[in-house]
Order: sequence, then C-alpha cells, then structure tokens
Amino acid sequence: MRNNKVKEKLKNGERAYIASGNAHASDIDAFGNAAVEAGIDGIWLEGEHGLVGPNNIGDLTRACDLWDLTSVVRINENSQGQIYRTLDLGAQGIVVPHVNTKEEAENVVAGGKFAPIGQRGMTTSRQGYGVPNFLEIANDKSLLVILIEDIVAYKNLDSILEVDDIDVFFVAPGDFAQSMGYINDMQNKEVTKTIDNSLNKIMEAGRVAGTMVNLNNTPKFSKMGVQFLFASTGEWMANGAKQFVDAGEG
Repeated sequence: MRNNKVKEKLKNGERAYIASGNAHASDIDAFGNAAVEAGIDGIWLEGEHGLVGPNNIGDLTRACDLWDLTSVVRINENSQGQIYRTLDLGAQGIVVPHVNTKEEAENVVAGGKFAPIGQRGMTTSRQGYGVPNFLEIANDKSLLVILIEDIVAYKNLDSILEVDDIDVFFVAPGDFAQSMGYINDMQNKEVTKTIDNSLNKIMEAGRVAGTMVNLNNTPKFSKMGVQFLFASTGEWMANGAKQFVDAGEG
C-alpha cells in the first residue's frame, strides 16, 4: 500500500505542502512533475465547490499516485457514507467542511476509520488492491482533515480538539470571515486575529494546524508552526506567465 506522504511528514513534525488540482487527470499529469520537483507533497481535489465526485475520483487519485502525490479530496458534507466511499475510490485523505462541534468531528472519525476506532463500511479501497493486510493498516494510512471555518467552531474549539484521530484542524479564512459578518474581507483585523488565535490554540493543544496560504503570508504561518499549508496554483501560474511574457519583452 502506498505511503501517505502528507501524513508521514505531519507525523514527523514537518511541514506538508498541498496544491490545488483540477478535475481532470491529464491536468494532474501535466502538473505532476513540476509539483514533485518543487517539493509539493499532495494535491487538493475539490469536491465541495468543484467537479470532483464519484465518477472521476478514481482516475484523479490514480494520477496523483503516479507522481507520488498524496490525494486529498474535499467532500461537500459531513456524511459517513460519502467519507468512506471517497476513501474506497482511492483518496488518501479527506477534507470535511463546516465541522462545528465535537459530535460532528466524531462523525468524521466514525466514517473515516475502520473498527475499533470507527465504523467505516467494510470493503477494500482501491488503495488496498493486492494488499492482504489492508484492513489492518488502513487506519494508519488515511488522512482526516476537518475545516474550522465558522465562528461557532471557534467557540467550540476546545471540545473539538479533544477528538482523537483527526490529523489536521484546518482554519479556512473565507467562510470564517463570512461567519463573522465580514464577507470577502479576510484581511479584517478581527478576522485575522481570530484565525491566528484558532491556529495557536490548535498547536498549543498539541494538534496539527492547517490553513490556506499565498506567497505573501506563507512565511508568517510557517514561522507560527502551521504544518499543513494549502495554496491555490492560480497565483503561481499567473506569476509564471508574467515572468514568461516579461522575458520575451526584454
């Protein structure tokens, strides 16, 4: 069974770098070599706001496997069935949105882990083909990420952090700002303060923190100790395109 590169790095106290991927395996293949060369560890496949779903998860995760990039799929609801079906189809990691209570976090674990930890439906994942001891090692290989993206989750964070077997507590800035009444104003001082407080609280509890970053704020979050760093590839592509045109213009 393939190692989960992102999970291994987090376990070792290292940072893991995750980049957004498109909903076509060919796009991941085109991007894969550059991503690996740059040190990217995983690909975030968007199933909450994008086209990733049961019909293409198999192909997308296989493309990630070819490049030794951990496939991390964001699903669109905290459904045990959707969590383990996505893992069954080959995802190495799951991202669950809007986890606002301890009970909701426990539901993620119940759907993402086999007994005795959870109650994931008993079948062999695509990642387990040809792996006779899959059911014995699968719990150690799957990555569970929950999104702390509502102010109510911030208020419940102490109890949420009590839930075992969550690998990453990811503070998502966009919805966080919206839930605080600052739509499309992620740089509002109250928002950034609350996000920083959330991240620090996660790390003070001895858990792994994650957030969305860009070229400007990556150093800040890295110095804070945030280990799971996710970025959209759009900014990099825009910078690379500008560099290309500027070079041509002399």
